[in-house]
Amino acid sequence: MTVLETAPLAGRREWTQVCPYTELLPERGVAVLVDGRQVAVFRTFDGALYALGNHDPFSGAYVLSRGIVGTRNGEPTVASPMHKQVFSLVTGVSVDDPDIAVPTYPVRVTDGNVEVSVA
Repeated sequence: MTVLETAPLAGRREWTQVCPYTELLPERGVAVLVDGRQVAVFRTFDGALYALGNHDPFSGAYVLSRGIVGTRNGEPTVASPMHKQVFSLVTGVSVDDPDIAVPTYPVRVTDGNVEVSVA
């Protein structure tokens, strides 16, 4: 299901429903396919949602959704299950190498369902 929303400054954004919010376990990720892109969606213990590219640029594998969720200096992070490089869930920037980043995507909950936009 695709929902269109009009944001004041961003124009039109397409949202894709990916799963019910209640099916996301805290501190775990899930991989979803949105418009041909693999996206890793995470729910933290405080209920916040984050979405970023599932591709680990260090290993070349699509595995970030299976990473270890944690924090660094109060910022939520995920550590790749391959070589343990850590990425910010907020910015997608690698904590270990700030020149490397994965894309981040807007994520929201509408009527109990998680939606992601990759546009």
